Amino acid sequence: MAKGFNKGPAMGGGQSGMMQQLQKLQKQMEEEQAKLADELVTATAGGGAIKVTMTGDQKCREVVIDPELLKDADAEMLQDLVLSAVNMALDQSRELANKRLGPLSGGLPF
Repeated sequence: MAKGFNKGPAMGGGQSGMMQQLQKLQKQMEEEQAKLADELVTATAGGGAIKVTMTGDQKCREVVIDPELLKDADAEMLQDLVLSAVNMALDQSRELANKRLGPLSGGLPF
């Protein structure tokens, strides 16, 4: 028989080892995702008049509007500021998720 063939039990061990590695990776991903749920990012708009806080798993936790802004703001301006702050917070949250999960995912986006 040619060299390198018929290695016996070692042949099947590769798949078992790969499954163990995948299970370990899955557990690490789940742990990091749970941590992201507890991490917060905050974005502001309108010079700090609007503040949006979001978790690392893209859940909005808080929207704060400075009461002084409401005295002079029209609805359209207020909507634009809130939208801007929410989008910035989402971007920061996604960036955080990619930073935490990227090394585990092989660069797949989240």
